[in-house]
Parts: sequence; C-alpha cells; structure tokens
Amino acid sequence: MAGIDTETVLVGLDIGTSSVKGLMIDAAGERLAAYSESYPSTRPFAGAVEQDPAIWMRHVDAALDLFASHSRAGEVAAIGITSQVNTHVPCDAAGIPLRPAITWQDTRASAQAALLDAAIGAEAKIAALGAPIPIDASHALSRMAWFAQQEPEIWRATAHLLLPKDVVIAALTGNVVADPIAAVGLVGTDHTYADDILTLVPRATEILPPLRDPLDIGGHVLSGRPFAGKPVAVGTMDAWAGMFGLGVATEGAAFYLSGTSDVIGMISERGSGTAGIVTFPDWRGIRLHAGPTQSGGASLGWFARLLGHDIETLSSMAGEASITAESPLFLPHLEGERAPLWDATSRGAFCGMTGRTGPAELAASVMEGVAFSARMALEAIESSGARTIEGLSYGGGGSGSDVWGQIRANALNRRLHRVTTSEVGAVGASMMAGVASKTIGSLAEAAEAVVLFGKTFEPDHSQISLMNDRYTAYCNLYRALRPINEKLNL
Repeated sequence: MAGIDTETVLVGLDIGTSSVKGLMIDAAGERLAAYSESYPSTRPFAGAVEQDPAIWMRHVDAALDLFASHSRAGEVAAIGITSQVNTHVPCDAAGIPLRPAITWQDTRASAQAALLDAAIGAEAKIAALGAPIPIDASHALSRMAWFAQQEPEIWRATAHLLLPKDVVIAALTGNVVADPIAAVGLVGTDHTYADDILTLVPRATEILPPLRDPLDIGGHVLSGRPFAGKPVAVGTMDAWAGMFGLGVATEGAAFYLSGTSDVIGMISERGSGTAGIVTFPDWRGIRLHAGPTQSGGASLGWFARLLGHDIETLSSMAGEASITAESPLFLPHLEGERAPLWDATSRGAFCGMTGRTGPAELAASVMEGVAFSARMALEAIESSGARTIEGLSYGGGGSGSDVWGQIRANALNRRLHRVTTSEVGAVGASMMAGVASKTIGSLAEAAEAVVLFGKTFEPDHSQISLMNDRYTAYCNLYRALRPINEKLNL
C-alpha cells in the first residue's frame, strides 16, 4: 500500500488501569510478540485510588526486554506509548515520581473540583477550551488544588505533573514532554495551554510539562536500555490510541472502547459540543466527541470477585439468563460516574431483586447496566457531534464476551463491529509511532492496513422495545437514588 513501508516493525505500549500491554507488530498488522501483565491499585482511604509508577516501569522494561530478544528486533523503527488519563503523578525536574499516582478513578478532589467548576461558566469554558468541558475530581486542576491543600510538601517539590505515558517517556529518553490531546481540559483550540483556565490554580502554568504534537518524536531511548537510540513518539491518551487501534480515523466514524471503563467516541466536525461530553479541539482534521464512563469491565470484575468466579465463568452464567421486564436493574456507579453525568457521589445499586434472583440474573444485569451507562454517553455524543451513529467499531479488553457484545448491541440499538485483537491501545500507539517515524504515511492508511475486523453484533429488534423501557427505568433509578447517595456521601 502506498505510504507504508511494509518491512517496518513497530512497538506499542499501553499503560492501562489494570495492566501494561505491549505489542510488536509489522506494518501489515501481523503480531510478532506480545506482553501483558496486570498490577493492582491501592485504596488507602474512601475515594482514593492510587498506583505505583515503579510497577509500570518494571513491566515496560520487561516488555522491551522480551521484544529485544525477537529475531526482528533490529527492524523496529519506533516505539509508541499510550496510557490511562486523568492519572496524575507529581514529579521532580527529571520526571521522577515523588509519590504514588492518583488515578482517574480517584474522587478525593471532588470538593476542590466543585469550587473550580463553579468559578468558570460554560461560556467562559467554550471561549477558553472550545467546549464546555467539566472540571471534575479527575481534572488536573482539581488534583493540583488538592495537593496544595493536603500535601503541601509534595506540592512545593513538584516540578511537573505528568501522566503515566509521560513518566515512561521521561524514564526511557530523559525528556519531559506531553501532548495537547491528553491535556484535555487544559488546552484551547490552538493546542496551547489555556491561560484563563490555568489561572484558577496558582503554579499551574509552572508545573505543566511542555507540549508537543502526538506525532512528533519525543526523544530517543537512552543508552543501556533495550532499543537504545530508537525514536519514541510523543503519543497521546488511551482513548485516542484505542480509537486508532479500532480503525477509526475519519469523519463520521464512531467507536466503543471497552476496558476498565467504557469510552464511546465519534469523529465529527459538526456540533458545538454538549455539556457532559468531552469535545476535543480539532487535531489534524479530527474533532473527537468522547464520553468516558467510570466503570465498564471494572463492574464485572467487582462482581466476579464478589462471587469468587473469573470473568469468563461469569460471562457464561450471564448467557444462561434471559433479560426480561422483571429482571433486576444494575446501576454501575461503584465509584461515581463520569460522562455525561459527572457525578462523583453516585453509587452502585441493584434494584428489583426477588427471591428467585440468582447469580446468573445478576451477572446479566451488571452487563446490561454497563451497556446502559454507555447508551447515556452515546446519546449525549450524538447531540454533541450533531450526527446519528449507526454502527461502532468495538474492541478492548472487555469486548471478548459474545454475550456482552449482544447485550450492548441490544441496549444501544446499534451495530457493533468487533476487531480481532483486544490490545487496541497498543495497536494504536504503534500506528502513531509508525507515522511519527515516517514509515507510515498517515493514520488513515495505518488503520486500513493494520486493523482487522471479526464478529459483528446486530441489535435484536425483538428486544428493542424492552431495552427502551428498561433504559428509561435505569435513568429513573439514577435520579431516584441521587438524593440518597448525596446524603450517604456527606
């Protein structure tokens, strides 16, 4: 294919919420080697979710060691890195972490977020950021305000507030660099920091890292490491890398990225954004409207641990339970909800259980509740981007279950096209590395060449009326429980 060096070998790394995944692939998408290892989060107090950056680096080093032993290691053209956001790490001037990372699931900065969000109205946000992007508990400014108040010694020592991928790039190359896409909520339509937003928190301008385009080379691997001298792309956040890994890179295309959380997104130059949806400034002709939810695979993982089963067993159980009008409903807000509600006080709940309700029925309701959370985001995204979504590219670690895929297609009443690999973030990171190193001409070319599709889930039209009724009940359940959850979170 024109624009692609077919002899190219690329490495992609994805520092996710629950694991580091790595792929070594060629430009035709052939999987040469893979790495995947999980790690824990810690919860030191209510609302707090942290990770140790040293664990990320141990897995990154292990992945690169593995790939360096491959017979085609010498053909690697570049390394791409993506990661979870908004997970923040206070670092010194060299990019070395000063404390554990505060992850995107962490809600400790809710009070600071409420004050900051109230300090700037929707019109001012649109003027500064191009869209009314909310300042929630995971926003960088909320975290800065929390550090300043609760950990002043760490705050005074902080030279940079970095995302996981930026911590890894600093360790591999010695360069501290970030990108404007992953700095969502901090940058304007010109991809530079928005002063009117940053002035809400003292020192914000001082500690945010310099920005480079995601398709720039951020540095080269230091001597003494595997792949020394190889270029490392600046890259960007997991939702965007996952989008490319799902083959979505053109106007009007949409995706459903299923992982620890679910992310729904659509590329649309139309619309002016909608409150509750993250609308990114146009980048290289791509204007993404995204709805990151708080809990996707995490909900099923929680229920599996509760029952002492693995997720595969739970998925099989769910397939044995038909969803009916009498089935229980599940609200998957175990740690609040993000798009489009941005409600850190909401909590999970089962509703409608009877003496006949068993584990299989509850497993199916967990899957359905996650799908309804995604539907709420999807509807808001269609409003934000002024387009109707007919089908979505579908993938990620939580997409492997055929049972869940069908439940999602039914709940959304949309066609889902599943890709053949679950490591879509690593695939997207490698694609970006290929473009950054000029061994691939464009992301659209990479998507066409590298991304392969497998099963398609069509909505079962006999279930649509039932799903609509149950989705209405789901929305009503959230509203009914909101004052109770607010009271419990005082």
